[in-house]
Amino acid sequence: MLTGQPVTLRLLPAAARTGVVFVRTDLPGTPQVPACVDQVSATDRRTTLGHGSTTIMLVEHVLAALSGLRVDDCWVELDGPEPPGGDGSAGCFVRAIEQAGLVAQPTQRARWAVTQRLVVAQGEATIAVYPHDRDELIISYLLDYGTGAPIPPQRVSVAITPQSFRRAVADARTFLLLDEARRLHQQGLGQHVRPADVVVFGPSGPIETTLRFGDEPARHKILDMIGDLSLAGIDLVGHVVAYRSGHQLNIALARQLRQWHQAIASGPWRCAGRAA
Repeated sequence: MLTGQPVTLRLLPAAARTGVVFVRTDLPGTPQVPACVDQVSATDRRTTLGHGSTTIMLVEHVLAALSGLRVDDCWVELDGPEPPGGDGSAGCFVRAIEQAGLVAQPTQRARWAVTQRLVVAQGEATIAVYPHDRDELIISYLLDYGTGAPIPPQRVSVAITPQSFRRAVADARTFLLLDEARRLHQQGLGQHVRPADVVVFGPSGPIETTLRFGDEPARHKILDMIGDLSLAGIDLVGHVVAYRSGHQLNIALARQLRQWHQAIASGPWRCAGRAA
């Protein structure tokens, strides 16, 4: 979507406990990059994994599809620096995964619940994770660009299951303001992308497209968060409430969750049951 380079992506079965691993088949030695928050190298308007010449950018949409459908183990092969952009949502990945079919692994994966509030913040943007008594992950997003912005304030809350992800989140597209689109073009990015390929908001609203949901931008923020938080390597149980946040804060939260999980003996966690 950003570079405009032709790319083919393949999702391949992986053994239990492999996790999600990206493989750059176009580079010498076909280097592998685990989908882990320790591998995050950039968060400017997108999440990038890897270092040096071995990077994959804009990974959040394919990761959201895998996490949203609860695919824990997968080889993600691609012959370029970013996955196919599709229409700026996770819908194309969801449909490909469902067409291929899913197989339950012989091992089970633990789910972990926070037992105390966790907050990350930067300026006015915040993400908080709260304990709650239901064995599920709820994500609430409050989008607010301020008075007079072409995108009105929005609030969406979704209890994340494969069914709700498919129905309420997966097809929400990338969005940006017209000024942001122009800046990306000046940087040489997205030159081939037309306004109708994503959701570009001008002074009077979406340009050359109609919204799939009245609150599509807030739903896409949830989509991005699902993909980014999957890099923590855990199945989280709790209520995530985000306000004006983006990839940078998502990754900050994923790092904190991973650190807490690695220090589990003293961390604020409880096992919330087990899921295949």
